[in-house]
Amino acid sequence: MKRRERTRQLIELGGLVAKSGLIDLTDDDRAVIFGILVEAASKLRREDKESLVTLWRRRGKRAFEDDTNNDDLR
Repeated sequence: MKRRERTRQLIELGGLVAKSGLIDLTDDDRAVIFGILVEAASKLRREDKESLVTLWRRRGKRAFEDDTNNDDLR
């Protein structure tokens, strides 16, 4: 992956962390945020990965849709 592509990817992923509300909910505690991500990765390694991915994808799509709908109201 080229440097510019990686930079864009990292910025987009940071935006998702912000959009999820984790920054405010953890008072910007990066160790907590990283712990949450490590826990999610651990679950994907030891539990039924496909069902977790399906569940989290649905939740993510719903959250994106809710966010889009709320933008329309502003």
